[in-house]
Amino acid sequence: HHLTATAATAPTMVALGSSVSSACQHLVSPATLPRLPGSLSVLSYNVLLPNSQDGWWNYKMYYPPLDPDDTHHSSWEGRSGLLRERIGLIDADVVCLQEVSPLSFEGDFSFMSEELGYDAVEMYKKGRFRPATFWKTSRVELVTPPMHKDRTLLTSFRLVDDDEAGDESNWHVLNCHLQAGKQGGRRVRQVVEGVTTAFKTAKNKLKEREPEQLRLVVCGDFNGGDECGAVRYIERGSVGPDFLEDGEAVASKEKAMPMPPLRDATRDVAGRPPPPTMVVSELISLMIDRGSIETAYMEPQFSEEVLDRLDRIYSGLASHETEEGGKVMSKSDAERWLTTINLRVGRGSEFRSAAKRMGWAEPEADPEVEKGDRPPIVIPEGGTLGRDDFVAVYLDELRQGKFWGVAWDLAALGEPLDVTGVFEARYDRMYRSESVRTAAVL
Repeated sequence: HHLTATAATAPTMVALGSSVSSACQHLVSPATLPRLPGSLSVLSYNVLLPNSQDGWWNYKMYYPPLDPDDTHHSSWEGRSGLLRERIGLIDADVVCLQEVSPLSFEGDFSFMSEELGYDAVEMYKKGRFRPATFWKTSRVELVTPPMHKDRTLLTSFRLVDDDEAGDESNWHVLNCHLQAGKQGGRRVRQVVEGVTTAFKTAKNKLKEREPEQLRLVVCGDFNGGDECGAVRYIERGSVGPDFLEDGEAVASKEKAMPMPPLRDATRDVAGRPPPPTMVVSELISLMIDRGSIETAYMEPQFSEEVLDRLDRIYSGLASHETEEGGKVMSKSDAERWLTTINLRVGRGSEFRSAAKRMGWAEPEADPEVEKGDRPPIVIPEGGTLGRDDFVAVYLDELRQGKFWGVAWDLAALGEPLDVTGVFEARYDRMYRSESVRTAAVL
């Protein structure tokens, strides 16, 4: 009954050249992708930031909180074992991952080369959450160096065993992890830049005869559904200033694709709509005061149900008596609270927010002192946290979209929400150009 916020399904396909005519095969997991002449198989997976060194908060993605005997399920050892088994069974030529950590990448995914035969890899060069593309050199080889753009990674291949001659055998795979949050304009810029880079690579670098007919697969985490501007651009071939996302235009002028619109590979399966790639507990309706849809989305406030729970939690934590006869949370109270939710004091946005509200002030920046050498954030001696500030800490979490974290904390503090609903969405996607036909989808 535990639901995790990582992708519940991963877009996976076998793509064929347009000269091949065949119905798209629908494979039900667990299954292995077929090896077909002249085909390229691609798997895309958002792995949820590995928590071997980073991503300490991963356990909060599991609701209700895991029992002590079950915490191995949220460890990287447990999670990577599931990934190793599934990726190995699928056996795609190219594997596109999102949310890998540069701090522990080699150790986290050593199984890809050592056990599964993915002996080549390119990891995106920037950021804490990065895309990485693996491939088997026995099946494909690079025809030009990978291209790193804003949260997209382009790799261009030819099939090792392809008898075709010339540029018609090139395949381009764009691995995307578009910006999350209220960043519709940036998501559009990212996918426009990525697709345009693929086209220019085919036209200018590889001198393909018909670059507008390039073989292109665009996949990854779009951080948006059917209603977002990035998907509109991919599926319709253009997006302009009249398209609004979160109430704002996603482009200052018309953005047109330098090729025909791309096709959703998962829609090539007849008689079945694309499945969700995120299946999680439905929390928003329980947490947010639904005063108005616009206010609830742009500047959410807690529901009375959550406020009542926070009041009871605060009353149970606060032990320091005030001159007025009330009680507030002392430093030791705050540390007890933070240890319960974050397992130790000194990490997490709740800690940073509470420390500031309890009197910690960032020292004036000294240009001669490196950022890493500056004094750490601490809860000041004698600092107190009032009820309104305690609620404000969690309101900050809510407005950062951390519904899952707030829900986990409430449960860990003895006030679980009565969660019965399920939220489903499709943020992870896989598209193909018109010159490609889908032979199978898993």
